[in-house]
Amino acid sequence: MAELKTQRNDASVDAYISAIEDESRREDCRQLAQMMQRITGEEPHLWGTDIVGFGTYRYAYASGRQGDWFVIGFASRKRDLTLYLAQGFGSYDELLGKLGKHRTGKSCLYVKHLADLDMAVLEQLLTESVAFTRNSAV
Repeated sequence: MAELKTQRNDASVDAYISAIEDESRREDCRQLAQMMQRITGEEPHLWGTDIVGFGTYRYAYASGRQGDWFVIGFASRKRDLTLYLAQGFGSYDELLGKLGKHRTGKSCLYVKHLADLDMAVLEQLLTESVAFTRNSAV
């Protein structure tokens, strides 16, 4: 079975964030890192070259494929700031309705600026996602 390309490594999270050219995006990433660290109680680690992840959990698919992944994380992408929540958004309609300007993918929350969001709602969403993931991990 092929190994997942995106692996946790020892590269510097501070260096990754400091290298973000846009000052506003850089500050948003610092704020997210602080919030996610507070919520998880975990130190940030770089996964691959550009994802900052917090905590780890073991997943297993019905196919038998298993692996380790971060509980929550984020990345600064060209178009958006991407937040990764392991289980997706199916049970978060009410919170998403209060969050502010965003888009979602299967397990990704896309935002332009944290200033567009209600930060208390974001913290609640992340906290609930972390609790769910930790309670359902293999």
